[in-house]
Order: sequence, then C-alpha cells, then structure tokens
Amino acid sequence: MAINKEELISENTVLYVDQVRKSYGKKRVLKNMSFSIEKGKIVGFLGPNGCGKTTLVKLINGLMPVTDGVILVGGKKIGKETKAMVSYLPERTYLNNWMKVKDILDFFEDLFEDFDRQRAEQMFSDMKIGLNEKLKNLSKGTKEKVQLVLVMSRQADLYILDEPIAGVDPAARSYIMKTILTNLPEESSLLIVTHLISDIETICDEVIFVNDGSVVLHEETEALREKYGKSIDAIFREEFRC
Repeated sequence: MAINKEELISENTVLYVDQVRKSYGKKRVLKNMSFSIEKGKIVGFLGPNGCGKTTLVKLINGLMPVTDGVILVGGKKIGKETKAMVSYLPERTYLNNWMKVKDILDFFEDLFEDFDRQRAEQMFSDMKIGLNEKLKNLSKGTKEKVQLVLVMSRQADLYILDEPIAGVDPAARSYIMKTILTNLPEESSLLIVTHLISDIETICDEVIFVNDGSVVLHEETEALREKYGKSIDAIFREEFRC
C-alpha cells in the first residue's frame, strides 16, 4: 500500500507511524507499517488476533524500543515526554489484587500530573464500584472497568485502548463505550484496538485494517460504507478475509 508521507504528518498530527518494522527472533511481526492520526479523531485499529496490533501499541507506549522506522507522538520521538501525552489501557490487567480502589486512585494521583481524581471517583460512583472494594473481590469485567476509569481520568492527547470491551458481557459494552465517549476531551484522539468491530464501528471517524503486520486499509468510516454499501464489520470480513 503506497503511502504519501506529506499526507501522514501535519501540525494536527497526534500520532505518526512511518515504515515501522519489528521482529521476534526470525518472525517478522510488523512489516513497514505506516499511518497517521489527526487531533480529535476516533480511530478503530482493527485486525485479527496475532496481526501485530498489540506489538505496535507497545512501541507507541515505549514498552519496547523502536529499532526500525519512526514513531512520533505530538511530533516527538518516543520517550519520557510522549509517555505523558498518552493514556494507555493494556489488554491485560496490570493492577495488584491486594489493592483497594482508593489505593489505586492514590497511586495514579502520585504518578500522573494530569490525573483527575474527582472525575475518576464520579465514574466509580456511576458504576457502583466502591472505593473500599479490593480488586481480588471484583469480577474480571469490573476490574477492566476500573482500569478504563483510570485511563479516561487522565488529560491526555492520545488515548489508546487495547481490547477495552473484550472481557465484558455484551450488555455492558454499550455502557463502556458511552463512558469512553463522555470522558474523551474534544481535542484528544482515541485509538481503539479490537477485533470486535461491530461493537465500535458506529463511534469511529476512521478505521485502519491491519493484517499480517501491515496496514491493509485506512479510510473514513462513512466513505467506506458508501463505497461498499456494507457495515465496516461486513467489509472487514467479506472483502479482506483476515
């Protein structure tokens, strides 16, 4: 897929990915991946399990070094400065089970200058999650809600949510999506990494299809629906078979 670099980066570009490659041993996981995301956009980063989505997210968050290619957040290379710009929800729970919800709030308040504790406490109240609850007593779905609240209570330029609805029942998914949208700052961008396309396509301004470590397609959602006369989920399944 040919990429015009002038179209990839501008003063409104919050995330710039150019020719990024990554291997684990002899296995190439990312293959010259390139795309960009503008300020204020909600973008679905879509693909099957094992296609390289989470690997790229780890690179963006500085959890692994960028050795081939370029990744910029707010025009800056990945480092301490960019970590303050990105609020990241990982695919797996990373909090300690012995902690109470209020302990986690204390931890995040100390760790991130942009953390809005009042907003977090209000969301926990809305979700009927008590501040004295211990994580070990919460269901998997409720633990994921706790992590989501923490992430969305920061004032970040870019929010990255890796499979935010994969661990919750279908009835709770719409509530979680509403929570995300309600607490997303207007000028901030959101990258939703998922394989559950039908649940998130209605809120996305753009979608990026990824398969076998490469970007297959990057398009505005409305333009795609008009072009194919199908839902984004149907396009993904029927046209790309990935």
